[in-house]
Amino acid sequence: MNTSTFRFGQHIIKASAVFLQTELSFALVNRKPVVPGHVLVCPLRVVERFCDLHPEEVADLFKTTQRVADAVEKHFQGSSLTIAIQDGPEAGQTVKHVHVHVLPRRAGDFERNDSIYDELQKHDREDEDVPAKWRTEEQMASEASTLSKHFN
Repeated sequence: MNTSTFRFGQHIIKASAVFLQTELSFALVNRKPVVPGHVLVCPLRVVERFCDLHPEEVADLFKTTQRVADAVEKHFQGSSLTIAIQDGPEAGQTVKHVHVHVLPRRAGDFERNDSIYDELQKHDREDEDVPAKWRTEEQMASEASTLSKHFN
């Protein structure tokens, strides 16, 4: 199912931003990463909440997340990972499509280690989602192309 675009909740994502697709999931670069290498892994089917995924989608989503996490940690010279799902509006979810944040981490990347969660909350707020803060399509396509080489 190679397509030219992907649905991510209310957004249409160009295939050039997607660096891995499996039978039931896809991984894409982030238009405004919290840290270098911050990517997202999503089920292909648009599902709002984690508990609404079918068991085979959960399995594929987490297997894909594991592969992606390994690749981005190595590629961005991380020493750890933050892997997070904001499941529902009170958890900070603004895109109504299950997605896993994968963030490579390094010693000292935040003064307070748990500040990463504050940054994720800010990252997803609608008032923070202004095009001036987004990376260009070319930047995103370049990163996706580079990351896709880890899966060939």
